[in-house]
Amino acid sequence: MHTAKRLAPYRRKRDFAVTPEPADVPASPRSARGAAFVVHLHHARARHFDFRLELEGTLRSWAIPKGPSLDPAAKRLAVQVEDHPLAYARFEGRIPAGEYGAGKVWIWDRGTWTAPGNAAQALQKGQLRFTLRGQRLRGEWSLVRTRFAGRQPQWLLIKVADAAARAGDVADDVPLSRWRKRRRAAPVGRPHKAVRTRAEAQARG
Repeated sequence: MHTAKRLAPYRRKRDFAVTPEPADVPASPRSARGAAFVVHLHHARARHFDFRLELEGTLRSWAIPKGPSLDPAAKRLAVQVEDHPLAYARFEGRIPAGEYGAGKVWIWDRGTWTAPGNAAQALQKGQLRFTLRGQRLRGEWSLVRTRFAGRQPQWLLIKVADAAARAGDVADDVPLSRWRKRRRAAPVGRPHKAVRTRAEAQARG
């Protein structure tokens, strides 16, 4: 599908004379490590997280009420929403009252992502396995489409059990910029306990 057609629902919902959200679709230089991903923390009518993957000229987007989790046992509901322009990967700001999605938007995480094979075809089939290289989210993940009834397609975002997994992880309410400052100021402590894969557990006895 052509980029302009994919972005038509996004543009119909917004008045760009009022909202600071980007209307343009600038070229996005692809990193050698993969395409861009971003997670927005969105304080709208209900607080949620927006998970976005750059694919075929747009940001494919899902609203995740509880936010992503590094815990493989936490299967997070991800409701697919309209594609967003690539420029949205850099957007932070306040969407005015009365506008679609009114409220404050912060970047919660960002980085690059890769997937084996054809990611667009995998999404169309309803299951995408991919790797994130973000500042907070890393390692392998899966998006799996469910059969739940709803106005929009509903998926599950699931962390794969690997070295980046963390038992009991819950998405906090701290924007990325503030999180980085805390990390720089915090003393070095004990690392989080990773979730062992079955192979690692067997190897260690």
